[in-house]
Amino acid sequence: MRVIYKSLLCAAFALGLCFQSLSAFAEDLLVVTSGGFAQAYIDLSTPFLKNNPDLKIDMQRGPSMGETANAIPKRLERGEKIDVVIMVGSSLDELMAQGKLLKGSKVVLARSLIAAAVKSGAPKPDISSKEALTKTLLAAQTIAYSDSASGEYLSNELFPRLGIAKELKDKARQIPAIPVGEVVATGKAEIGFQQYSELLPVKGIDIIGKLSPDVQKETLFSAAIVSTSTHVESAKKLLSYLSSSEVQPMVRKTGLDSVDGR
Repeated sequence: MRVIYKSLLCAAFALGLCFQSLSAFAEDLLVVTSGGFAQAYIDLSTPFLKNNPDLKIDMQRGPSMGETANAIPKRLERGEKIDVVIMVGSSLDELMAQGKLLKGSKVVLARSLIAAAVKSGAPKPDISSKEALTKTLLAAQTIAYSDSASGEYLSNELFPRLGIAKELKDKARQIPAIPVGEVVATGKAEIGFQQYSELLPVKGIDIIGKLSPDVQKETLFSAAIVSTSTHVESAKKLLSYLSSSEVQPMVRKTGLDSVDGR
């Protein structure tokens, strides 16, 4: 019996070493994504990880731009050990030019459009045209917009183009770090603007719709590998999957549009 007991203990010990060895070879990737692609990534990562059990991925969120501590450019500036970034394409290109991302690793993942929302049950104002949007903005008591690509466009381009930047100065504010929809849901803003895909998951709001073509601005979400990543091949595998045609139906379900128009 002692011999059998010792044999079982040895076998269990060997099995434990085996599991430890497998765990040691498993690669851990850190992916930081901006909010516009966050839900799409969450949905897509489940089947990817199921088919790649040797990988472990930690997904964190961070804005594509801005001065908040968790903004992707700020995190890379601090030297955080990030493997993959998913963000607004224009901001990604700037980081690529700075040498912070691996040259040639960029892939375009999806197209995104700006939408507006009000608190659930509130009247839905008209934003169906440039003229209607202008009237709605002037009539609103409080307006919220993001600190990322859509918000930069609204404050720096659209409001001045509509000729109402001065009128909106004291009632329109940029929301750093948190989803604009959450501010609208609590009633702290009468109307809010952000990427449609970022408004879609928020509870307590009603989405009025996307901005009309005459005032809309399309944003491309892209991904790339951080130049200091030590898991380049695994990162390439992930990006190849995220940008493949097979995942486009899942991407569209999160409020984004396919890059190839399908």
